[in-house]
Amino acid sequence: MKLVITLFTVFLYTATRAQVADERTISFDDGWKFLRADDSTAFMQDYSDNNWRAVDLPHDWSIEDLPNQNTDSVRGPFLKSSVGGQSTGYVAGGVGWYRKTFTLPAAARHKLVSVYFDGVYMNSDVWINGHHLGNHPYGYTPFYYDLTPWLSPRGNNVIAVRVANIGRNSRWYSGSGIYRHVRLTFTAPVHIAQWGVQVSAASASAERASLKVQTTLVNRSGGEGEFGLKVNLFSPSGKHIATVQSSTHIDEGSNTTVTQHLAVTAPLLWSPEKPRLYMLKVYLLDGSKKIDSITIKTGIRSIAFTTGGFMLNGKRTILKGGCVHHDNGPLGAAAFDDAEVRKLQILKASGYNAIRTSHNPPSQSFLNICDSLGLMVIDEFFDEWEEPKLFTDSFAYHHFFKKWWKNDVDAAMLRDRNHPSVILWSIGNEIHERADSNGIRIAKMLVDEVHRMDSSRPVTEAVCYFWDHEGRPWDSTRFAFAPLDVAGYNYEWYEYESDHKKYPGRIMAGTESYPMEMLENFTVSEKLPYVTGDFIWTAMDYIGETGIGHSKLQPASELNDNTMLNPWPWYNAWCGDIDITGFKKPQSYYRDIVWRLKPVEMLVHAPVPAGMKEKVSGWGWPDEAHSWTWPGQEGKLMQVRVFSRSPLVRLELNGKIMGEKKIPADSIAAVFEIPYMPGILKAIAIENGKPAGTVTLTTTGKAASLHLSTASKKIKAGRNSLSYITVEIHDNKGRVVMNDDHAVTFTLTGPGEVAGVGNANPADMSSFKQPVKTTFKGRCIVIIRSKGIPGKITLQASAAGLPVTHISIEAK
Repeated sequence: MKLVITLFTVFLYTATRAQVADERTISFDDGWKFLRADDSTAFMQDYSDNNWRAVDLPHDWSIEDLPNQNTDSVRGPFLKSSVGGQSTGYVAGGVGWYRKTFTLPAAARHKLVSVYFDGVYMNSDVWINGHHLGNHPYGYTPFYYDLTPWLSPRGNNVIAVRVANIGRNSRWYSGSGIYRHVRLTFTAPVHIAQWGVQVSAASASAERASLKVQTTLVNRSGGEGEFGLKVNLFSPSGKHIATVQSSTHIDEGSNTTVTQHLAVTAPLLWSPEKPRLYMLKVYLLDGSKKIDSITIKTGIRSIAFTTGGFMLNGKRTILKGGCVHHDNGPLGAAAFDDAEVRKLQILKASGYNAIRTSHNPPSQSFLNICDSLGLMVIDEFFDEWEEPKLFTDSFAYHHFFKKWWKNDVDAAMLRDRNHPSVILWSIGNEIHERADSNGIRIAKMLVDEVHRMDSSRPVTEAVCYFWDHEGRPWDSTRFAFAPLDVAGYNYEWYEYESDHKKYPGRIMAGTESYPMEMLENFTVSEKLPYVTGDFIWTAMDYIGETGIGHSKLQPASELNDNTMLNPWPWYNAWCGDIDITGFKKPQSYYRDIVWRLKPVEMLVHAPVPAGMKEKVSGWGWPDEAHSWTWPGQEGKLMQVRVFSRSPLVRLELNGKIMGEKKIPADSIAAVFEIPYMPGILKAIAIENGKPAGTVTLTTTGKAASLHLSTASKKIKAGRNSLSYITVEIHDNKGRVVMNDDHAVTFTLTGPGEVAGVGNANPADMSSFKQPVKTTFKGRCIVIIRSKGIPGKITLQASAAGLPVTHISIEAK
């Protein structure tokens, strides 16, 4: 008998803006003042912030250069004595203050005004005109405050925010500050509540969808009355296709929820292949007068988690997933829309159809973009409950859990519940108390709240390292997984079949896995329908957990080095398929074959000196490269691994066949050892005696030029607009030279600024902000931010011994 969890849902989406669009909301990102210090009087309205630094949000101070940090090896945000140390990438937190002086638009002087923060890390306090609005500890959930009672309708108003990222509070790079968007919302006394629209469907198929729209209305007018609520639905092409209108009585001081229904004939269903989105306009009417409105986008799709497979729109779909932390590399945690877009576009182009937001809710923009691109999401809430992870004396979330868990779960779900991309809620990751009586109590409490808030999706939890052992009945998966709809397995793919025999109704997901076990994880996901798929740790490199993906050379006679983290000067994890600047790492070429994206690929192992051996961490990858440029190794044997789903592969060097090998039945790799000779190395996949695909690696020449390129030569003239410039060392034939790196200096002219520079080197502790960077394996990037003024922005790049070059982009 199959266990089936069937869920039909329709969701809200707004391309790269927050849920509430329209005239009631404005961006509040620009024009702040910032102080990287603590001042107990900075909340006061008449406090002088003239000497503070001007910043525009999103902003992360932990990625900025530290003062007096100017040595040969370190010039940037890194501090060896950092409280977070290896876990947070040796950056500094501390206390910072933000202030903004503003006046209300004339049209808003008689309206209610609220301020919305999508994320502040962490433990923030907010004041308006000297009045304390509240404290919000968690750094990853949104929150808002009503400003109305303390505003000056015609004079200056001052909002102040204190942010305290103190002590050891994270196992990865968190960033510090107001690192996500802020907005102001202006509403009439009777209005649609914050996060007040929920769209769901009792059914959804290619023939018909029945939509339920629930809208919560707030009355703070001082009197009761009758009001109208109208909903218009528009197709992905913009055609008006349905309307529903009703009236309701709203008592003063009450919140009233109105339920309406819409029918859609032959809906265009949302999927990773075709992420089609409808537009929904909700109007609140006083008679014939519109007093509030929200414009959102909806995606119609059905999901069903069953022991016969994860079904998307009635079709079994395997989750090809990756875990992703929230930082944006050289930008730190700052959640620029364009940075989130680029990151997710890269992952989608790399074959991913699903993302796990480890281990916290992402930005609103992140989910908007997942909706647009067709990426499914596990939306995760916590890394800790009541017990700490690594630090018994830490300032992490476990200190706040008892008081704040419900507020944070509800806020994340109210904001995120309408996204078509979100298919699973996760209540935690590798929770310490996951299997004891208190943890089971907490899990049930969390699951009950999630089900209360949203019955359309199942609940999971990422669980590790306590599989059934005889004599330890308390340590069994059956207790931790009992409250869950989907059992999240971290690194335990080999337990699936035996667990299925014991628990045949259990639906499973690989919520974390090792890179070198990606084939095994994908194979069992294809083979076992009760396994919904797999999420690699990680899809992309991130700051913190320094070097968990390392490989080391050590004397063959020594014991294995089982160190998890690489110490100073490493700053990033180095375990991603994609490096921290957005380019493929060796394991990504292997994944191309695992997921059948290409017919054949190959990697070449770096030479291992005599008497040494390579030790690869669990999250690591052998020291291989997608390169056939190895000067100094002429005539020496090189290991070449060829990957293919074909039964036979052939290797050629400069047109000469170096050998043919069968691919083992339980593998997709064949290993060759051939003497190095410069030229063209070609791998050929053979099926039925004929070539089924080829891949070539060509020896490059000496560095001859700098090459600048970008996917975005035209950007908007706004402070949230970025252009990523790729800087490459080329030989005289335009090929990337991976073995000859150069320090590149940048000069920028026009209405732009350098927001960040970076390379993929996990041990390069140079500044992310200074206009100079050394390439790593022939490449680095420069991120240009618009100053908000139209015009041509020109980046010039120079390096010793190479011609100066430049590139221009247009801000409009």
